[in-house]
Amino acid sequence: MRVWVINGDEGAEDLVVGLVECGLDARLHAADGLAEALQRESNCDVLVVDLDSVDFDPLDLVRGLADGPAVIELAGFGGDALAAQRRGVADFLQKPVADEHVAAAIQRAGAERQLRREHAQLLATLAHETNTFGLVTRDPATLAQLDRLRTVKDARVSVLLEGESGTGKTMLARAIHRASSRAHKPFIEVNCGALPGELLESELFGHVKGAFTGAVSDRPGRFEAADGGTLFLDEVATASPALQIKLLRVLQDMVFERVGDTRTRRVDVRVIAATNAPLKDEVSAGRFRQDLLYRLRQAHLRLPPLRERTGDVPLLAAHTLRRLALEHGLAEKVLSPAAVSALCAHSWPGNVRELEHVLQAALFYARGTEIQAADLDSELVPSARQTGTDQQDLLRHGLFQPGVPLKQLLEVPEREILAAALTHNAGCRTKTARMLDIDRTTLFNKMRRHGLMEFGRSEG
Repeated sequence: MRVWVINGDEGAEDLVVGLVECGLDARLHAADGLAEALQRESNCDVLVVDLDSVDFDPLDLVRGLADGPAVIELAGFGGDALAAQRRGVADFLQKPVADEHVAAAIQRAGAERQLRREHAQLLATLAHETNTFGLVTRDPATLAQLDRLRTVKDARVSVLLEGESGTGKTMLARAIHRASSRAHKPFIEVNCGALPGELLESELFGHVKGAFTGAVSDRPGRFEAADGGTLFLDEVATASPALQIKLLRVLQDMVFERVGDTRTRRVDVRVIAATNAPLKDEVSAGRFRQDLLYRLRQAHLRLPPLRERTGDVPLLAAHTLRRLALEHGLAEKVLSPAAVSALCAHSWPGNVRELEHVLQAALFYARGTEIQAADLDSELVPSARQTGTDQQDLLRHGLFQPGVPLKQLLEVPEREILAAALTHNAGCRTKTARMLDIDRTTLFNKMRRHGLMEFGRSEG
């Protein structure tokens, strides 16, 4: 991280010395003005500017840069921190300010800038690297399945999508249709679990006038409506045995009769079926025909639940936030490191659908451009009281003994270690840092990253 300290009264050198003594891990430079800083070192990550000693607005000067640095402003009595943050300043510190507080602000600004850069790079590469068939993933097993699926996207082979509710089966079915040579033809959806057997048969194959009570006119079914295109059968495992026989016939020969009719009709339809329950298990239980299973799974893809591909959560969350912001006409927001950690730690029983609902709420609730862990659903971010059992376990097992540094405790989740240590020391950061054999600046940064800032007090 490259940091420039700008002070027109020649106080920059003194601050740089103080930051070095604080142990700030950065390349520090001093300058009398921004022009000198940019002329000597254009790749700057953080600018620290003493407003009382310069006659320019640093934001005006860096606004035109493609990848401008984060700006930290120092000001004497009367400075307005809220107004500065509204203008886009990364941090605002009122003088006199301790060097360690300036160092902590620099580390925060640098980390946030890096997060935004990674987020921008992620969005730039998302479409061609990970958005295969609209499915946002880097999971090797899923990508291998998608590669095989791509080879048959234009063939009239049936596709079976298996996966828990909320994993994106409907979205993937639509994407397969859009990517195929049938994209200009209809895509028709039918939820097989939403209708009883007789009504579902009429819905799929149509009926003629008088076929049953209420059939007052001829009506074509969904197979006819999807002619030339794609028919998506969701929850296909719920189809009755009688309907399964008719589905087998139309998949084999592409012919059928409307309910109550003797005329055989022919269609050209590509069928994509989806199920929450593995069809092999339904076959073993005698509830589903094995021959129909073979016809449906000429191509097959299992969508893993989100808990099995937690590495996709940051990628998927960034993609979803961008899409939701566009849909609702809101400013785009990014996730803080603590929020990302909370999302990755959740088991996601509702899968991608649950993630989308959580992010949509956070997008509305969060203030500023960054979503914090506290902005997420409370079930995703356990409070200090909820983690009490884990803290007591750590204390009971005697992990916090003199001479045992933090590095030796990394088998235990870092957040729980920090929360337990802060509890043990009644929130005193000085004692906690000494116990864990780390400096206070490192402790401060870790507390911020893990959403523990409200937990401790500065002195003991």
